Amino acid sequence: MKAVVYHEFGPADVLKCEDVPKPAPKENEVLIKVRAASINPLDWRMMKGEPRFVRLIARLWRMTGRMGVDVAGEVEAIGPNVKAFKPGDKVFGTCRGAFADYACTPESKVAPIPDKVTFEQAASVNVAGLSALQGLRDRARIQRGEKVLINGAAGGVGTFAVQIAKTLGAEVTGVCSTRNVEMVKSIGANAVIDYTKEDFSKLGKCYDVIFDCIGNKSHSECRRVLNPKGRLILVGAPHDPKLIDIVAPLIKAVLSSPFMSRKVLPFIGKANKEDLSFIAELIATGKITPVIDRCYSFNEAADAVRYVEKGHARGKVLLVPA
Repeated sequence: MKAVVYHEFGPADVLKCEDVPKPAPKENEVLIKVRAASINPLDWRMMKGEPRFVRLIARLWRMTGRMGVDVAGEVEAIGPNVKAFKPGDKVFGTCRGAFADYACTPESKVAPIPDKVTFEQAASVNVAGLSALQGLRDRARIQRGEKVLINGAAGGVGTFAVQIAKTLGAEVTGVCSTRNVEMVKSIGANAVIDYTKEDFSKLGKCYDVIFDCIGNKSHSECRRVLNPKGRLILVGAPHDPKLIDIVAPLIKAVLSSPFMSRKVLPFIGKANKEDLSFIAELIATGKITPVIDRCYSFNEAADAVRYVEKGHARGKVLLVPA
């Protein structure tokens, strides 16, 4: 079978589409015939191994060499202890090494794909959709009628966040570039700020929640446009951060938030089968629509990763078998 692999840390040029052995499912695993997989910043950061501490994380998590964690496909085979799925079932969710013809993952990491949801739509959900849902619903605990600003509204997490915030009853403002203004409006944003023309932190309008997908504003800049008891949710990081750029804001947030009414709350989404199903149902009923920018074949993985790494993808970028 074909799989996208790399044998050393580096730029997208290290990616190769090679023949590798087809895996076999362990006791609690399903073997998935991959129909679509999506690219996340985590993928290219692990591939590059920059900043350097990422290499340690990659090795500890056993994520070196293979690419991809977002998958959608059909169950090809099951381990002897699998109860929830059978061969032929359509599933999606978390699967390490998803950029391959076949990949194995625990049955607890995937959920069924509803009939009205495509493989491409399902493949876009795992990291981006769960980050948006859990960050807004569980971390920010947004309430109906609250004013929510999504910084980075045109990206993978941002396009889900705009739509999920709307389903939770929020009044949503999206921040994006000029070329994405109409798209962000089309997915439900009540207002859109073009960051090439205006700085949301200097406009004087305040929000109950700022959901920061890109990390290009300081905590103090964001806090001054938060309402009393407002929440800044840190989801994304700067494009090429140093270790100090990641660690320092997190430490500052943890130490300062208990003493301030305006909270700064770091957040990382977690794999959750029930939440995957919840988002899939929102897609099936037309309440949200995944934004898919482009699809590439596995042979074009290097080009796809280069495109995502530039930081200007609109929604999600997918890889599909040839």
